[in-house]
Amino acid sequence: MTEEKTIYILDTNILLHEPFAFLSFQEHDVIVPMTVLEELDSIKDRNKDVSRDARVAIRALEDCLVNATPEEVLAGVPIPTQQDGSKVGRLSIFNDYTLEQTAGKLSFNENDNRIINTALHIQGTRKTRKVVLVTKDINMRLKAKGAGLKHVEDYRTDQLIDDIQFLTKGYHKFSGDFWQQVKNCESESEGRNTTHYVEKSVFPNAYMNEYLLDEGEHFAGKVVGWDEQKLAIADLSRERLMSKQAWGISPKNIYQGMAMDALLDPSIDLVILTGPAGCGKTLLALASALELVIERGMYDKVIVTRSTPEIAESIGFLPGTEEEKMAPWLAAITDSLEVLHKQDENMESSLNYIMDKANIQFKSVNFMRGRSIQNAFVILDECQNLTASQLKTIITRCGEGTKLVCSGNLAQIDSNYLSALTSGLTYIVERFKDFPGSTTVNLNGVVRSRLASFAEENL
Repeated sequence: MTEEKTIYILDTNILLHEPFAFLSFQEHDVIVPMTVLEELDSIKDRNKDVSRDARVAIRALEDCLVNATPEEVLAGVPIPTQQDGSKVGRLSIFNDYTLEQTAGKLSFNENDNRIINTALHIQGTRKTRKVVLVTKDINMRLKAKGAGLKHVEDYRTDQLIDDIQFLTKGYHKFSGDFWQQVKNCESESEGRNTTHYVEKSVFPNAYMNEYLLDEGEHFAGKVVGWDEQKLAIADLSRERLMSKQAWGISPKNIYQGMAMDALLDPSIDLVILTGPAGCGKTLLALASALELVIERGMYDKVIVTRSTPEIAESIGFLPGTEEEKMAPWLAAITDSLEVLHKQDENMESSLNYIMDKANIQFKSVNFMRGRSIQNAFVILDECQNLTASQLKTIITRCGEGTKLVCSGNLAQIDSNYLSALTSGLTYIVERFKDFPGSTTVNLNGVVRSRLASFAEENL
């Protein structure tokens, strides 16, 4: 006897998080309650990025149901799939407004309750089928369980890892002495640069531009290539990493040294910096930007942008130009500029001069779509609050000669629709780990102050 297909009922936040989510359930059936369509309709005209996702979801549903009759829409139409096979899931719309309020049911006054009641109704009428409500709303999952729904799940199809502790850090630490684990090694030198070729079995799961460290005081390397037998490791040494310098700033530990090496490397187009508050992500990125734009002349300008979620009540509309409106959001950048020039005789004049000399531009993420950014050093700060789709939009705006730095702290997500596992920052760390033009560095060990250290550990 073949196993019955599962029925998945989607909440609105699933389609806002991933507009094509209804295509991800393989051979199983998907039901979208009418209340979900109502919520998408109310969101689509807002002046927010989530409105675009609502419109995309509506168009995707319409494309799937466009040729169906009303009866077929209620019964279910085959879901488009690229997989071969006879098992095909069906997509249907359920008119939950036809349900009657009865004793024991949740009140119909809230949309979440209507969607839960839909799931309970389908669970009661199709007792041979497994009925699952899929929602990213934790409280809604608790309410559904309390109301008697047997199966409630989060949407995990977009999660590339199961636990945030498995997220790539950008470096690998060997226990003991690295060279004690190497049996055969061939080396070649060109000027100051030395490359070692060791057996791939030493580190079989290596990826491009991953840094290598051991417990000693001298060895540091970076994976620069491999084949089926050999692993190519650029010999950097800890001393060389710690001697890096950008705009008067030197690394305080080996993690900052690795980050600065990646930031100053012209062959790396994308640098991803992760880590807790106070570890130097923004300061290192800005110092490297000034070094490469002003001192080395490798880029024409610095573009700084970030998402703008509010962690408290809004202070209302801000006057001024786009850059003036973005200034409060990008105070971390101006704070870092002040740190870099605090020894100057007239710091304010120095800041104005550097802003003009480096052509530093503050831009809003909302206006990045459709742009083509050429020969620029782009800093995308606080990008843990961006979705994978939003980050893709920004990355695809980077034209020839542009370097992009994405930084963020996955412990400080302010978006209602994201978690550490579904953040766009997590997504690009995993997607780009094999890309030869990118590097990820997780910064550890540097804390801004005793106060910040205590807060990170105890609050």
